[in-house]
Amino acid sequence: MKRIIIFIIVLVTLGLVGIYVKRRLYDPNHKLALVDKQLSKLIDNDELKEGDIIFQTSLSRQSKAIQIATHSEFSHCGLIHKIGNDYFVFEAVEPIKMTPLNKWIARGQDGHFVTKRLLDADKVLTIPTLNKMKISEDRFKNKHYDTYFEWTDDRIYCSELIWKVYKEATGLEVGNLQKLKDFDLTSEAVKSKMKERYGEKIPLEEVVISPASIYNCELLKTVISN
Repeated sequence: MKRIIIFIIVLVTLGLVGIYVKRRLYDPNHKLALVDKQLSKLIDNDELKEGDIIFQTSLSRQSKAIQIATHSEFSHCGLIHKIGNDYFVFEAVEPIKMTPLNKWIARGQDGHFVTKRLLDADKVLTIPTLNKMKISEDRFKNKHYDTYFEWTDDRIYCSELIWKVYKEATGLEVGNLQKLKDFDLTSEAVKSKMKERYGEKIPLEEVVISPASIYNCELLKTVISN
């Protein structure tokens, strides 16, 4: 009888510990605290720069389909900016906006992110060029997110935003443009998402730029992998 009681106590204790750990892991404030701790070191070491491109695995409903179609870990990306003493990510969500960097990181899968930078950023991303970048961003700010991934400026998706801002401000093309038909569309997860978006008329000839294409661009180098 005593052993049974001890066994029950152990089970209850483990259950309570599990609940506590789960709540801590999914507590937004706890996530932010962990991210802030990581960021403080990066900021102290001056590892973040204006114009850096940051990548993460989004937890959005379309993330898995993007990962499968592009054969990439990453499904979302944005541009890093420093405003005063604080860091932000300019990103295409709904609507296109600046998001505090710590909240952006905490929102992704496991708080994992990678930042990339132009190989010759010191020469290219001068103050005048960064100002051009901000002018370009202002043109897109508050526009709607493009769920159809069309190559227009009416609505914008994340990698399209980065590609166009860089092209307008620097003249450089960060990543190779592709067509929708170039991606791996064979997975059931991808087929389901495509049918949900387009029905039976999938625009296979639509020009697209993916997070994976920007991530693999030879003009960029990895600065942080956290």
